[in-house]
Amino acid sequence: MVKKKYGPSFYSEIGRKGGQATKKAYGPDFYSKIGEKGGEMVKEKHGPSFYSEIGKKGGRMRANKQMKFEF
Repeated sequence: MVKKKYGPSFYSEIGRKGGQATKKAYGPDFYSKIGEKGGEMVKEKHGPSFYSEIGKKGGRMRANKQMKFEF
């Protein structure tokens, strides 16, 4: 109901304002710290080889996209 009333940009604006408030309260380094924590949790859960697997998948996807746009 809210989405119909305000549209999808309403949620984007809320997220942007929340991100700005977080940056102001904790500083830009906060995002690096939580990113490192998240990376450590992923490594604990899936193992270090997981990064290699997702890197290969991402590389294939990028290569496929580039091939589509070549003339």
